[in-house]
Amino acid sequence: MVLPAQTEPHIEVHKFHPGVVAGAVFLALALEVFLPRLLPRGGEYFELPFLVTLYFGLSRRNPVIGLLLGMVIGLLQDGLTGHLIGLFGLAKTVVGFGASSLGGRIDVDHPLARLVLGGLFYLLHEGIYEVAQRLLLGQVSAFLTTYLLLATLLNALLAVLLFPALDRLRRT
Repeated sequence: MVLPAQTEPHIEVHKFHPGVVAGAVFLALALEVFLPRLLPRGGEYFELPFLVTLYFGLSRRNPVIGLLLGMVIGLLQDGLTGHLIGLFGLAKTVVGFGASSLGGRIDVDHPLARLVLGGLFYLLHEGIYEVAQRLLLGQVSAFLTTYLLLATLLNALLAVLLFPALDRLRRT
């Protein structure tokens, strides 16, 4: 007896001009450096390089590209913001890989999915950063704080608002 083949739902892989990706990364990193200076009470809550990594990871749906993009963005962020080289690189590498792997399996274009994934991946990002700080540097700090919860909510909401704007930059 032959069972009928199950077909997986086709999830579209979105393509972008290389200049769009480079421009989004540049803008996110520039704002990451200058936003806390422009908005002293609130600019530090937003993690724009994380959101760019998450968006392109979810959209491209290629784990290798997501991993490499996350690594590059994270290392550039480490260098530009004065953090120890490698901490953001590690966190964004995992986020890029995870988002690309998950983006190929579920529909991530729905605003509710983007809200939930933005929050969950932000917590993952911050958790990896915290574990790396503790294990590699011996620096211990409080993790589950009001700051983390507020930053998670704000970045998840920003993902819902920012991702449709980035959707318009897709190559057809």
